[in-house]
Formats: sequence, C-alpha cells, structure tokens
Amino acid sequence: MSENQTKEDKLDQQIEAINETEAALLKAMDIQEQMKDFVATAGKPKPAEEKRASEADVIEALKTVCDPEIMINVYDMGLIYNLEIRENGDVFIAMTLTAPGCPVAGILPQQVADAVSMVEGTGKVEVRIVWEPAWTIERLSDDARAMIELF
Repeated sequence: MSENQTKEDKLDQQIEAINETEAALLKAMDIQEQMKDFVATAGKPKPAEEKRASEADVIEALKTVCDPEIMINVYDMGLIYNLEIRENGDVFIAMTLTAPGCPVAGILPQQVADAVSMVEGTGKVEVRIVWEPAWTIERLSDDARAMIELF
C-alpha cells in the first residue's frame, strides 16, 4: 500500500469518526456562509403622495410571519434585529434565524419581505440575513415565552 493511499485511508477514518453533532455543525456553518449575504426583496417605490407606513403597522405585518416549526411570529421570536423605515417608505430589515441550519432559511426572509410590502405606505422592502449577534432564547418576547411556557 502506498504512503498516499495510507494517508487517504487515515483521512477517511477520521472523517467517519466525526460524530453526528459535529457533522451537523459543519453543515450549519456551510449554510451560514452560503446565506451570509442573503437578501430578500419585495415591493415597489411608494407614491410620493402616499403617507409613510408607521413602525407599528410594519411590526403588525411582521407578526403575521411565523416560524412554521413552533408557530411563533418572527417579531416575538426576536429574529428582527433592526427595522428602518426611510422617509420615502423604503423599509430595511436585518433579521436572523434561530440557527444557520434552520429548514426555512431560504423562505422565511422572503415571507417577511412580502408581508411588509403589503403594508400601505411602504416602498421597496429589503430583508437582510445577519448572524451577529447569534440568536439566543433570551431574545424571545414575554408573549413568546408564555407560548412555550419558559417562565
């Protein structure tokens, strides 16, 4: 057996030795890297004569988008890190996910953008995925905590 073949066999054995948790973490890290610059968009420019949407109205729209696994909305989950409504009605949202490997990572940001774009007085909506700071359970609202009985 050649030295290269022995090294390859050893590497194969090391890879096999990685436990399921470590493999899942590596996969999540890859997903996080792939989604690092993920942006979902919706809407169109707001007519100049139309009143700009209020933050309360946008938050109500955010509360219509739920994590399908636990059925708590993205706002009460604490997934919305930043919400900016510009004078022209354009809305910029920085949001995260509970984990990089979240099964709805590819659709939840678009659902957020679509929901917010339906609010009267909004223009273009941009939802950007961010990973810092990492989401933790402490970000849950009191309502969300009550729903999952964490007190």
